Amino acid sequence: MYKISLITGDGIGPELSESAVSVLNTIHDKLDLKFEINQLQAGDLTLKETGHALPTETINAIKQSDVCLKAPVGESAADVIVVLRRMLDLYANIRPAKSYPNMSALRDDIDMVIVRENTEDLYTGKEFSLGDSAVALRIISEKASKRIAKYAFETAKQRDSMKKVTCVHKSNVMRVTDGVFAKACSDISKEYPDISFEQMYVDACAMNLIRQPHQFDVIVTTNLFGDILSDESSQVVGGLGMAPAANIGDEFALFEPVHGAAFDIAGQNIANPSSFLLSIKMMFDWLGKKNNDTKCFEVGEKLEAVIFDLVKNGIKTKDIGGDKTTTGFTKEITDKL
Repeated sequence: MYKISLITGDGIGPELSESAVSVLNTIHDKLDLKFEINQLQAGDLTLKETGHALPTETINAIKQSDVCLKAPVGESAADVIVVLRRMLDLYANIRPAKSYPNMSALRDDIDMVIVRENTEDLYTGKEFSLGDSAVALRIISEKASKRIAKYAFETAKQRDSMKKVTCVHKSNVMRVTDGVFAKACSDISKEYPDISFEQMYVDACAMNLIRQPHQFDVIVTTNLFGDILSDESSQVVGGLGMAPAANIGDEFALFEPVHGAAFDIAGQNIANPSSFLLSIKMMFDWLGKKNNDTKCFEVGEKLEAVIFDLVKNGIKTKDIGGDKTTTGFTKEITDKL
């Protein structure tokens, strides 16, 4: 039996968490995949109530689980997800961008994955004042760069796709830091002769994500560039509502929707839970791979297929032009599961 920790979050987070629990309970009861769910607190409300955005009790419970799901949190996100990424060494941020029907994608043949280094770059928070200037330290190491490059090539190897890795950087300007990253990716590419390898400057990549998104397979890039490009790629396929994400290390993983807490629609029961539910699909894929559990793969594929069929038939939540509430859309999924 798997132990799943669930951070219920802020804003629309609790509503999405209710949807997730409903789907997970259906999988547990009807599809014979057993797990227990431990709902945990972190984020803005927790900070207000306890003085800590990420309480020790939550951290300990996550460490005792097999995997973690996290609903979106508010302004304290950096004190939650960034801390967990570094604490648990979740060095690979994985963000698929895939065309789903009736979701306003630029094309119907987009299927890419952005593999983003998750522990370094400007996100280490090493900033300080120097007179009337502010300085931020950008840290890029060969070790972390090679580690994320290897993850990207392994991802391309396993995908049923064009078998191509695009290394994205800006080494013509940041010659030292991005020079390290570009060389690390190039060195690792030599270990994968069957995988096509190319390099692209980040500004050109941002343009080509609009101009020819179907030409990308796996993009590997640094932390900041990956954060920006993954949001762009999500919009290319119709928006953040269908954009799941994974934070993966060697022994543990955390899964979350790409979008934020959306306080403007919180409590209205209209939020699209698909991004969070597709993150659960990614969670089952990871558990299946880690534990050699084919049942996890089967359940993940079934969950994605149900969501695909619903949006194909125009069944969507109110926030993306449909007529379903969050609970109504969730019930459509559980009924079909």
